[in-house]
Amino acid sequence: MKIIIIGAKGFIGQHCVRHFTQKGKEVWQADIHTNAHHRYYQLTKEHCHFEAIFEENSFDVCINASGSAHVGFSFESPEVDFELNVHNVNKLLVAIRKHNPTCKFINFSSAAVYGNPSRLPIAEDFPTKPLSPYGFHKLQSEYLLAEYHKFFGLHTCSLRVFSAYGDGLTKQLFWDLYQKTLQQDQVALYGTGEESRDFIFINDLVQIIELVIEKAAFEGDIFNVACGQEIKIKEAVQLFFEHFCPNKSFLFSGKQKIGDPNNWQADISKIKALGFTPVTTLKDGLKIYTQWLREKE
Repeated sequence: MKIIIIGAKGFIGQHCVRHFTQKGKEVWQADIHTNAHHRYYQLTKEHCHFEAIFEENSFDVCINASGSAHVGFSFESPEVDFELNVHNVNKLLVAIRKHNPTCKFINFSSAAVYGNPSRLPIAEDFPTKPLSPYGFHKLQSEYLLAEYHKFFGLHTCSLRVFSAYGDGLTKQLFWDLYQKTLQQDQVALYGTGEESRDFIFINDLVQIIELVIEKAAFEGDIFNVACGQEIKIKEAVQLFFEHFCPNKSFLFSGKQKIGDPNNWQADISKIKALGFTPVTTLKDGLKIYTQWLREKE
């Protein structure tokens, strides 16, 4: 199997490269960062062109792990977020349709498309009500994948990732906690702590990608990517502090951050039907993550 990973130097991309290489797949990479690997396409930040990738090679699978994954940034620069999360997806689909129409295309969407659901757990057929430009842009990318399957027969699949974490992640909740603990003895956080998320460790996420490649129909499919467990933010933060800095404390300010949902828990029946079983608990995953943080200091 020949796989191209767009955004290969990012958090999810690096883990995909490592996993599928270890599985004996022929892995190619593409990113804006310089790399001397012979199976590597150098992209430019301002103008990502994908035509040459699919003109020069024929791939079985394309995993798009590029784009922005920052809600706050989408409010500051919605036009850039659109470029990264919608326009580049469209350019990839155009290139695949033109040069490599048999290639399976996986794009990472987000649970942000759901906004604040009326009840939990959230199934893939729930109404979508994004709270941010980021959420709207991820939803637009899903529509593009559905369009290119329906009208042009491309093999597409969108993965709605909930709260992914793990070694190598340098953004979002646990990284922010790490940064604040370096500067403060008492860390102040947004919200009340009663908010909840459905966390998934990166190794479990990559397991889902592999199952999707092997078993999904690629007919514009959509899958929730999560563990199916609702965990309150205050519990997740407490676990982080126990592992990394038990001598420090935290508090919640009660202030709400724009674009953030209240409570999430995924219905993961669809990925379970493919054979997925979560392996890593949040407690064990944070042990790995905090160890990585110590090693990088």
